[in-house]
Amino acid sequence: MTGRRGATAALATSVVAFVVAGCGGGERQDKNEPSGTFSMNVVKAAFPSTQSLAQQEALTISVKNTDTRAIPDLAVTVDSFSTRSQQAGLADSQRPVWIVDEGPTGGTTAYTNTWALGRLAAGATRTFTWKVTAIQPGTHTVKYRVAAGLNGKAKARVNGRDDFQGSFTVAISSKPAQSTVDPDTGKVVREGE
Repeated sequence: MTGRRGATAALATSVVAFVVAGCGGGERQDKNEPSGTFSMNVVKAAFPSTQSLAQQEALTISVKNTDTRAIPDLAVTVDSFSTRSQQAGLADSQRPVWIVDEGPTGGTTAYTNTWALGRLAAGATRTFTWKVTAIQPGTHTVKYRVAAGLNGKAKARVNGRDDFQGSFTVAISSKPAQSTVDPDTGKVVREGE
């Protein structure tokens, strides 16, 4: 019985040591992110100012690296794809205005509402595109910020400003866009396309 008790104690000690080592120990998350401020310009920001319910639209933001150094990890945070409800008693007061059907390819991060497309060489341009569908009528403002990294050491100077924040004001009609099916191709054709 002593051998079994000793083996159990050794296993328990190993598990505790493993758990403690995995709890906050190790390298800092921002260890490899260079410090500094990186210059860039938003060269295109497009999102239709009038939209209809249930109609997919594209939100596009293109960023050019105007610095002499590569941007470590170009990222964009988009706020306001949802809005806060004032209704009492909700478990989650955030209510979607748009459903994100597709985010920038390869840009998913662990951060809320933030997409990153990696290193961007000096002089290069990269485009973020979201395909979204409006599900809440009314006038809404979508705000976005551009970053040079995800961990805070690499700062962004966008369009000459350290505190740059872009925005779109969008009116979403309560009427869904009219659509038909083309009998020859089977494609859905929406009014105005």
